[in-house]
Amino acid sequence: MAGKSEDAFRTIGEVAEELGLPQHILRYWETRFPQLRPLQRAGNRRYYRPADVALAKRIDGLLNREGYTIKGVQKLLNEGGTAPVAAAPAANPVALPLAELKRIRALLAEALEEDAAA
Repeated sequence: MAGKSEDAFRTIGEVAEELGLPQHILRYWETRFPQLRPLQRAGNRRYYRPADVALAKRIDGLLNREGYTIKGVQKLLNEGGTAPVAAAPAANPVALPLAELKRIRALLAEALEEDAAA
């Protein structure tokens, strides 16, 4: 969201757009994951706090990118909230330490130089 600060509350529409999901999926997740509890105001309008948005992103990543089932994600969240990121670094390259990314970049640059020299 370009116009809002990182600490601003988000509507369900904004969160759905950010995740690329329909709103009903977020409502469904609220029934399956008790940790996901946005504030509800008059008329049941949902307002997602930054922590809610982060949790929705984590659930989305686990379900739609890392291949977990609903039950699998429920178990992870109940056991402590996070999946081991090191187990699947290719699925989430941002989670790699900076030193590791620099090492990979150096290896790629070296390979390109060797390729150009050949």
